[in-house]
Amino acid sequence: MRERGRVGILISGRGSNMVSLVEAMRAGRIAADPVVVLSNLPAAEGLRRAAEFGIPTEVVDHKEVKPRRTHDAAVVAVLKRYEVDLVCLAGYMRLLSPVMVDTFRARMLNIHPSLLPAFPGLDAQRQALEYGVKVAGCTVHFVDEKCDRGPILLQAAVPVLGDDTEASLSRRILEQEHVLYPQAVALFFEGLRTTAV
Repeated sequence: MRERGRVGILISGRGSNMVSLVEAMRAGRIAADPVVVLSNLPAAEGLRRAAEFGIPTEVVDHKEVKPRRTHDAAVVAVLKRYEVDLVCLAGYMRLLSPVMVDTFRARMLNIHPSLLPAFPGLDAQRQALEYGVKVAGCTVHFVDEKCDRGPILLQAAVPVLGDDTEASLSRRILEQEHVLYPQAVALFFEGLRTTAV
């Protein structure tokens, strides 16, 4: 294994988790480098932020490249070109086909704003509030064929307050996401180094 890993980050929006990962890598808390940030949306705010970090950016517009398997194959081709060791989904709002999952099996992570297996899919924070849970949180998991069902790597709990709204709970969970995701990625590369020794 090379001395430092190569990470590809997939985004669809503002990229706040992407920023936390990049900052952790640049600070030496993760033994890897961000080699590409890719989005399915040309207007994703995170692309501008990645460019400010000096990270190459790529777009595979899902409205232009169809169907899903063809789109995923194009994304895989980009990630292979950058020789990524790990793919991090950071607010990438796409269900993945087997083309993606099989190519990066056990090498693709996602972060989700709930304590999985509770509240998979969209609007997890709203689901938690409607259900009346007293503890919410976030989960970093490996990606497999099922939505938000892959093996769990790390979780962080966030108490649900009596006056929480979806917005306030989402903000507090996001703060924990920014801590948890870099920890999980660091663990991934530590594990690779351990098995390579």
